[in-house]
Amino acid sequence: MFGQQLEQLIEVLDLETLEENWFRGVSPRSGRDRIFGGQVMAQALIAANRTVSAGSAHSFHGYFLRPGDPETPILYEVDRLRDGRSFTTRRVVAIQQGEAIFNLSASFHVDETGLSHQSSVPEMGEPDGPLYEEEIRDEIERHGGAVERDDRRFELPIEVRTEGGLHLFDGEVHPPRTRTWLRAKGALPDDEGLHQAVLAYASDLTLLVSAVNPHPIGMTHPGFRSASLDHTMWFHRPFRFDDWLLFEQESPVSDRSRGFARGAFYTRGGVLVASCNQEGLVRYRPSEG
Repeated sequence: MFGQQLEQLIEVLDLETLEENWFRGVSPRSGRDRIFGGQVMAQALIAANRTVSAGSAHSFHGYFLRPGDPETPILYEVDRLRDGRSFTTRRVVAIQQGEAIFNLSASFHVDETGLSHQSSVPEMGEPDGPLYEEEIRDEIERHGGAVERDDRRFELPIEVRTEGGLHLFDGEVHPPRTRTWLRAKGALPDDEGLHQAVLAYASDLTLLVSAVNPHPIGMTHPGFRSASLDHTMWFHRPFRFDDWLLFEQESPVSDRSRGFARGAFYTRGGVLVASCNQEGLVRYRPSEG
């Protein structure tokens, strides 16, 4: 069944063109009570890409403004800020019921040769760790009603394996790092923009976990709430996301109910292909549990 969820994601990313600079997207039936942030981010990147005649995305910065309703279509308005010979800039606003729920600024670069280096290569190893869905099911079975309202119980289009597990449900203290292996659950078309969008989708799955790890709570602990606030991503080199990528994540700081995390994506050969940063709400109010 690995291909079914991926096919659904590809359909979700195939936005309907309404008119020039306007696109419409829908959400899959996943059982969630709000739209997964990575989906809106990926759709906005696709919308920007649709208006660019040359080059591929090299960076974007998105702000999550309001929770999205999965039952309501999303309108994407693209503002063509600049069309240059080497760089193109777009701004995208995602709208539901007349209100902005997400905005994104993206820059595209025409491929060219130039200086190239990479500072270091992590110890790679082999893809390892429990499958995301299996880990969630095991923990829900173990904790029962304590996580009845958790919205992580949906089948992913991405194979996610975190070394040592994600610790979403326990209250133990762990180092502020997460090491996750990711790949699409099936073959993707030869479309660089689609590979970038699917990686953007996946980058929002586990990044904030490292900001919660050093605290004696889990992501589903009563009284704890998390949400993505903003997300920045850079694409350094072409890659295929239907092959394994290692996602190294760390959180250097959390304070004032905000957690900051950064990550880097490596091919199995140790080539750094993309980087991302995210700040998110990590609010813990035990009295509200």
